[in-house]
Amino acid sequence: MRRDAAGGSCCQFPRVVQFDLKATMVLNPVISKLAGKLVVLASASPRRLEILRSAGLRFEVVPSWFKETLDKGLFKAPHEYAVETAKQKALEVARRMPFKHLKTPDIVIGADTIVTVDGMILEKPVDKHDAYRMLSSLSGKEHSVFTGVAIVLCHEKENEEVDYQLVDFYEETKVKFADLSEDMLWEYINSGEPITSTLSSCSDNLPISVPTQPPSSSQALPSHNSSVRRPSSPCDIQRLHTQITPTASPALKVKREDGESESSQTLVNSTSKHTDNRKVKLHDNATLPSITRRGQVTEPTRGDLERICELMDGFKASKALFTASKLCLFDLLHSRPGLDAAQVAQEIKASAKGTECLLEACVSLGLLKSIEKACQKPVYENADLATDFLRSDAPCSLHGYLQHCNETMWPLFSHLESAVQEGTSQREKAFSKQMLQETSSSSREGKLRFMKAMHNIAKITGKTIATAFDLSTYKSACDLGGCTGALAYEFAEAHPGLSVTVFDLPAVVELNEFFHPQHPDNRVSFVAGDFLKDELPKADLYILARILHDLPDEKVHILLSKIADACTAGCGLLLSEIFLDEDRRGPSRGLLQALSMSEGKQRSATEYSLLLKSHGFITAHIRHTDNLLDAMLCIKA
Repeated sequence: MRRDAAGGSCCQFPRVVQFDLKATMVLNPVISKLAGKLVVLASASPRRLEILRSAGLRFEVVPSWFKETLDKGLFKAPHEYAVETAKQKALEVARRMPFKHLKTPDIVIGADTIVTVDGMILEKPVDKHDAYRMLSSLSGKEHSVFTGVAIVLCHEKENEEVDYQLVDFYEETKVKFADLSEDMLWEYINSGEPITSTLSSCSDNLPISVPTQPPSSSQALPSHNSSVRRPSSPCDIQRLHTQITPTASPALKVKREDGESESSQTLVNSTSKHTDNRKVKLHDNATLPSITRRGQVTEPTRGDLERICELMDGFKASKALFTASKLCLFDLLHSRPGLDAAQVAQEIKASAKGTECLLEACVSLGLLKSIEKACQKPVYENADLATDFLRSDAPCSLHGYLQHCNETMWPLFSHLESAVQEGTSQREKAFSKQMLQETSSSSREGKLRFMKAMHNIAKITGKTIATAFDLSTYKSACDLGGCTGALAYEFAEAHPGLSVTVFDLPAVVELNEFFHPQHPDNRVSFVAGDFLKDELPKADLYILARILHDLPDEKVHILLSKIADACTAGCGLLLSEIFLDEDRRGPSRGLLQALSMSEGKQRSATEYSLLLKSHGFITAHIRHTDNLLDAMLCIKA
């Protein structure tokens, strides 16, 4: 059973929080140590805000977007579930803030409260009868309220990477219900008051508070029996005092390697029974925070406003990135770092004022660095993001894809209102006849621009896709719609015994020489054809990367039928797409991409599995990667 959506109690009865004087005295040196540190509470719970403020802690509130969907059956004890949920809440905020809020916190605090009876976590009642069953089963009995707490310490290193150090613990409070009459139960249930409040309203059981006493005027509320566990004893708080010494500056950015999901860190030794320090796995679960609770609008937090502003101003950041890329700003500062705004303006043939504004915007976005020199104008150089992804000759360059977004996707999304109202692509509205010809894949310029975009994505995702599964049993593969062959070369590199054929339209095959030299082992070859009309090359493994999402259902079934006909039992089909969450809450890239109103659709892994099953392919493995695309391996039955 949960508290309200914010994690706080909704009970309307007056409550008085009494803080333990001894604990407050012990906290004083800890609070003073945190002066100048960016401390963040990963919760919008009014009760948790009140408790921490009363303790004298200065902090910011950034509500966590972690979806509390952990499988309770995986935890041996109820408190482990609360601790793990608290940990994931704190980690989500610690991971998000450097990218979304452009600042790295020093400390992030997460908490989660659950109610248990006989070791079982109580779920939210589905209706009034379920609520009656639950409350009547508790009448005159004792239950436990567990609060798990996780503290993430963020340490920025010299190379701008971040190490995460985790301290977590829990507290249990025993609560006993009075004997409740049937009339009293129904009176409470019909009042509309959340049942969770009844069970946890008197159990703030955070380590710095003393549990509140129940109002004597109401027998419907539970009463405390005892607080049986308090890990935040003076010695525990003193131990925590010695651990909270991060040296990170909130203004610095985070640099991560693609695919890194576990931080390297120095573990802190602790002898506390309920404190656990371990390596941290990062998850990316996000939902838009809400500031409406029980029909009332509360004061928005700074995190809420920042999130909305990011969404409102997102198009400005995109266009700044596209413009800097089109003007080859990142190439210039790679070859000649340390230019001031006037020098950059002269090189890119732009106004001094406009160039200075663009440079400063790119610095704020973390794409450039501004270096101040005494009595001189600031000079600029590329940040790591620009060096790795934005210069045109970088191994993982997105320069071509940015051009495609600027020239094709930006105009389309400028007509999004019409696209939503009509449910169709807005290409004719977005482009003049001349521009349609220039952007069309039928023109040489349009083909090359599109191929550069696809080449960029394939270069970045190729190794992840090629190494997602054990393909040692396959000797030949066919990459359908393989474009420049970038993905095929990654497969050949990762699997020395595999030969790969790229099958794409004749006009595309003619231009592949602009992108790749011949593979030294001649294990990558190109065959011209239309995979919807022509016979497919024979292979043990067929590869479909970023193909199905762009095709209407009719063509999807034509293509899958052709592949099924070409396959014998045991042949493989490797699919790579953005796999949507089953509840359609993310990833946002796939859902936003669908707004272009192409003929195709975005799907979840389950939907792709069912689609392929209808053509005789059984899903063997699904891989959700930390890269731009996920992967699925299916076997022909």
